[in-house]
Amino acid sequence: MTTRGARADGRGVRGDLFDPQCPTRQLLDRIGTKWTSMAVKTLADAAPDEVRFAELRRRMPGVSQKMLSVTLRSLTRDGLVSRRVEPSVPPRVFYRLTGLGLSLEAALAGLRTWAEEHMAEIERANEAVDQEVDGG
Repeated sequence: MTTRGARADGRGVRGDLFDPQCPTRQLLDRIGTKWTSMAVKTLADAAPDEVRFAELRRRMPGVSQKMLSVTLRSLTRDGLVSRRVEPSVPPRVFYRLTGLGLSLEAALAGLRTWAEEHMAEIERANEAVDQEVDGG
């Protein structure tokens, strides 16, 4: 089965992660960023409640206003986050995860668990390589 990004030569077929036009790869590129992971986690922690933009930014140390805006726009476009604007001056903007976004949080939680379980091993591997580089 081919998808929107498919080419006549067969590249772009769903699941071809080596092809930049692969829809699966493009989605993984979008959801695989640290800011996406943090935004989804923050919104999941608040679910089912909504979170205002300013509060999201406070809960995500290091994220710029622009990066958070770009991240939320992408998540909203993909149907992972819903956005509600309250018509006030200034407008109040609220975000919450959709059902699809909650399902992504479950997958990201598994990845976080894996990282926590293996962080010490990863750190040891990093230290070993650093020692080789410093010693050699």
